[in-house]
Amino acid sequence: MTRLDTDPTESVDSPPSCDGPRSLLLTAREVPLGGVRGMQVHRALPQRELPMVGAWCFLDRFGPQVTTMRVEPHPHIGLQTVTWPFAGETRHRDTIGSDVVIKRGQLNIMTSGAGIAHSEYSIGDEPTVTDALQLWVALPESRRHGEPDFERHTDLPIVELGEGAAAVVVVGELAGIHSPATMYTPIVGAEVYIPAGARIRIPLNPAWEHAIVGVDGSPLVHTGDEPVALGDHDLLYLGLDRDVIEIAAPTDVTVFVLGGEPFESDIVMWWNFVGRSHDEIVSAREEWEADSPRFGHVATHGDERIPAPPLPTVRLTKRRRRL
Repeated sequence: MTRLDTDPTESVDSPPSCDGPRSLLLTAREVPLGGVRGMQVHRALPQRELPMVGAWCFLDRFGPQVTTMRVEPHPHIGLQTVTWPFAGETRHRDTIGSDVVIKRGQLNIMTSGAGIAHSEYSIGDEPTVTDALQLWVALPESRRHGEPDFERHTDLPIVELGEGAAAVVVVGELAGIHSPATMYTPIVGAEVYIPAGARIRIPLNPAWEHAIVGVDGSPLVHTGDEPVALGDHDLLYLGLDRDVIEIAAPTDVTVFVLGGEPFESDIVMWWNFVGRSHDEIVSAREEWEADSPRFGHVATHGDERIPAPPLPTVRLTKRRRRL
């Protein structure tokens, strides 16, 4: 997924790193993505207070809505895109020759390395139900300058949590169970289903920071004296030093758990690029606009592509949390 918004005020200098458990409820903001798509998304990451959770640096929920998705070729650097569908089918094409249909139950990961471009189209010409999470993972220094790659996984491990609840380990590791997806930092991303009436405990790695995102239902997350009601699209930041989190489900509930080791460095993120400096972002933008071989050409597409937006009039600075 490309970004059509480029708010420079998201890039700010501020203190400090997380040093313990938190219970901070953050509301996703609505972001209209115009053009032929006319889509509306809810963006839970980045937040002004919280630019990252582990290596997770971006989280959009596009849907549920009836629309025709037409995302023309656009570039990425320095990140992995993690696409996790709930409904609908989307055709993904990229500059390393991938041409696949993305559907429910299938994990699709694109690793940009130094540069890649891709497109995303819903199947058919008529509007159809679309609903998915699109997440980005910042690549560490050891991988961000490498070659691009694409993976799909259709058989993901499940952790039974009791009382009929279960977690699909989408990426990384949960409760000692590992996803087959290739990741480059210690991380977890898991979809958790909890049936109505259940109250379950999800094991966490206390050395990692975590957050829970509401997907469906009305979960009550027990982080202290009073439970936190988590709405659809809300993100509850849990901080560090938790080895378990307890969730009660008055109705059938689905949440997404994300977390990981605090990332190795602050990042500069603008449009579809994750880097470490303003100059690096400027260079990537110039190469995309010049149709540089760095990003390649998406097969079966002609000259159509999404142009890069103008850069802000201020230098982009590294994103640092305010917590």
